[in-house]
Amino acid sequence: MADAPTFEEIADNFEFLEDWEERYRYVIELGKAMPELQENMRNAATKVDGCASQVWIAPSLEDGPNGPILHFQGDSDAHIVRGLIAILHALLSGRPASAILAEDAEGAMARLGLDQAISKQRSNGLRAMIQRLKALAGQAERVA
Repeated sequence: MADAPTFEEIADNFEFLEDWEERYRYVIELGKAMPELQENMRNAATKVDGCASQVWIAPSLEDGPNGPILHFQGDSDAHIVRGLIAILHALLSGRPASAILAEDAEGAMARLGLDQAISKQRSNGLRAMIQRLKALAGQAERVA
């Protein structure tokens, strides 16, 4: 997702779009633009529990000057959830594990209004994805 928008660009686009139907379409387009997760990476180790849809988050680490940097790929069988993964990718992937742990990801998603616009099941799934990413960042910190 080298040419994917940054989280700030996504937030700006959300402000520009006038209604939730347009915003949902945008979220789905963000998901469609993400590369698919390779089939061999869709397994029990990468599956996120607590989501109504099938969700996988596959992490990778690199050494950074201020500790480990967490990258991840994700995928889902639901278009809107793929879009939520794309937004989380823009917000968290490629950042130091310590920054991911410090980030108020739920607050950032609420800034987009997503906390009010998606179903309770999707909200629970979004929280589960954020918790998984924070857990991965915590593991990376402990190993470093």
